[in-house]
Amino acid sequence: MLSMETPSDSSLIIGVAASTAERVNLARLLGEADALLLVSSADQARAFLELTGVTAAGPVLAPPTVLQPAPIKAVPAMAAPAPVGELRLDVDRRVVRWKDREMPLTRLEHDFLHCLVTEPGRVWTYQRLHHAVWGNEHLGHGSHIHSVVKRLRQKLANLGATVTIHAVRGVGFHLLPAT
Repeated sequence: MLSMETPSDSSLIIGVAASTAERVNLARLLGEADALLLVSSADQARAFLELTGVTAAGPVLAPPTVLQPAPIKAVPAMAAPAPVGELRLDVDRRVVRWKDREMPLTRLEHDFLHCLVTEPGRVWTYQRLHHAVWGNEHLGHGSHIHSVVKRLRQKLANLGATVTIHAVRGVGFHLLPAT
C-alpha cells in the first residue's frame, strides 16, 4: 500500500522531460528536493497522482518555482562518449561521424547509439535500452526498438562505418566491428 504521509514542510516536485538526457539534467538541477519524480510525459505524472489519490483540484502548497536555465547549460546533457574506432557521436548536434562523413540522427537514434557507444562490446538488454532511450519499462512487442536499430544500421552503412549493431537473440544489442 502506498503511503503519502510526509511532513508538512516537505514537497514533491514532478519533472516532465521527454528524453533521458533532459531527465538527467532535471535530476542534477533538482537534486536537493525533498521528493522528486521524473517522468517522460504529463500522462505519466497524472497516472502517478491518480494512484496516490491526489487530484488536480487538490491543495497547492507552494507556487511553482521558475527554474533558471544556467545550471542546465553548465552540465552537459550527455557526456561525449569515447570514439569507437573512427566512429564519433556528436551529442550536441545529434550526428554520428565516421572519418570525414557525418549523418544526422533522430533523438531516439541518438540516445540508442549513445548507450551502445558508451560501452562498446557490452550487451545492452532490451529492458535496459528501453529504459535509457524511451524512459520507461514498457517493452511491448519490441518493433519500435528494431525499427531504430534498422535505421541506425542503414545510416552506419551509408557512412561506410566498419562497426555495426549486432543482436544477441532474446537478450539485446551491442556495438561490434562489422563482419
